[in-house]
Amino acid sequence: MNKRITIGSRGSKLALLYAQKAKDKIIENTNLVDGDIIIKSITTEGDQVQDTRLSDVGGKGLFSSNIEKELKDNNIDIAVHALKDMPAIETDGLITDTFLERNDPREILITKNKKKLNELKAHAIIGTSSLRRKAQILNMIPEVKVVEFRGNVQTRLKKLENGIADCTFLAIAGLKRLNLTHLITEQMPITKMLPAVAQGIICIEQRVKDPEISELLKTLNHRPTMIRALAERTMLEILDGSCQTPIAGLAIIKEDQIILKGEILKLDGSKKISHEATDNIKNASKVGQSVGFSLLEKAGRGFFSNT
Repeated sequence: MNKRITIGSRGSKLALLYAQKAKDKIIENTNLVDGDIIIKSITTEGDQVQDTRLSDVGGKGLFSSNIEKELKDNNIDIAVHALKDMPAIETDGLITDTFLERNDPREILITKNKKKLNELKAHAIIGTSSLRRKAQILNMIPEVKVVEFRGNVQTRLKKLENGIADCTFLAIAGLKRLNLTHLITEQMPITKMLPAVAQGIICIEQRVKDPEISELLKTLNHRPTMIRALAERTMLEILDGSCQTPIAGLAIIKEDQIILKGEILKLDGSKKISHEATDNIKNASKVGQSVGFSLLEKAGRGFFSNT
């Protein structure tokens, strides 16, 4: 390419590190050098709203809409996102079809006094802004109190330090990227706390009709991650995934098989429904549909009412 490439990213420290990882991958796989690629920090509505739950002000799109507008207006050439923050349905004129190799998708617990989950007192205060985490926690420990914990990783850690809560849950991938793993109290197995759909996946979004960028990105895509993302997000789309619905899901590849574990919960954690399906990796979308429709059938019409 004979022009400078501009990557659009959220402005948080973690998001910029993810953008840098994408930049490094482009340099590694093309003839471009460091000076050919710049990273543009873009403030999103999700970053501006710090005291309100995302589900009350527009949902996941708040973290991507401003960046996508810059992409559509040709102010940036590609956008780098944490896939778990992306709505289940693609934005018209844009496509997300490049995925970097998935990071560890698991959840971790951080407590001020290093007490593990089974050592927390019944009325411990847990800080989280995720309805999924809240529902999962209340399903495991109904007696705890959950308080709102918006903000980037550093903001949430500061709130924990200031005593707003006794503990919080975060994605281990972010802690590793920020070199903060020494703060981890406990790593949660997926059998106990299934992660958010697409957690740990960095994706690259581009314009649909941009052959130069498509050519540039085609060598970056990590196919096993793409297959796992397709299964999980197909399930999410069927479940009408939004910030109002506690949904968890994780796809695992073993040789030529893909195993998808899915989970939906009542908002108050009083009920959890799980389903698992296995198929050939060629049928990632099919296995996503299978789990999604099975969860809907098990839940029934009234599952999310009066919660």
